[in-house]
Amino acid sequence: MTNRAVFLDRDGTINAMVYNPDFGLVDSPANPDEFCLLPGVCEAIRMINEMGLLAVVVSNQPGIAKGKFTPSLLEAMTDKMHRELDKADARLDAIYYCLHHPQAVLEEYRVECDCRKPKPGLLKQAKQNLDIDLVNSFLIGDGITDIAAGRSSGICTFLVGSRKPYIIEELFRQRIQPDYLVSTLAEAVQVIQDIESGNGDRIFPYVFKSFAVFD
Repeated sequence: MTNRAVFLDRDGTINAMVYNPDFGLVDSPANPDEFCLLPGVCEAIRMINEMGLLAVVVSNQPGIAKGKFTPSLLEAMTDKMHRELDKADARLDAIYYCLHHPQAVLEEYRVECDCRKPKPGLLKQAKQNLDIDLVNSFLIGDGITDIAAGRSSGICTFLVGSRKPYIIEELFRQRIQPDYLVSTLAEAVQVIQDIESGNGDRIFPYVFKSFAVFD
């Protein structure tokens, strides 16, 4: 019997982004002190666990390749994520990181890989390793690359924090259509619970097609 999963992007979906003064932009956290779970994340992931779905992180993490942090710091941030979730009786069943970047400063990571989203390599790895039925699974992320990876794999997709006009315009430009627009991971998981329960009237406000962007 195959498994079903909720695939989760990490930065901006599970944890908060941070302002990096060295690079002058909002970026992924670079050390455990900067790593902070977003409100409602623990409860949302615990709900995924309780629904009998696998909670699987699939995340581009090019910080090592760009020289922004070390492998040990990435491991420390991952350990902190597990500890914080464990305190709330929530768990991640697997984590898949893509460490590559085509413009990496470290040559070993400077490759055109199959795992960096929007390519679906991380999803394929999880499918093979965990025997996951992708078509009957879900993906939640805050970036267009997340949605592209999910759509190419036939997965039901949720775009988090995405009702800003420029995001909608970019979706239209790239012809990428998420199934649902939500504000947070917690909201996405509530919609999944409603889908699983057959509460179609409750999920309609989040359906992307209801915005008629592609009409």
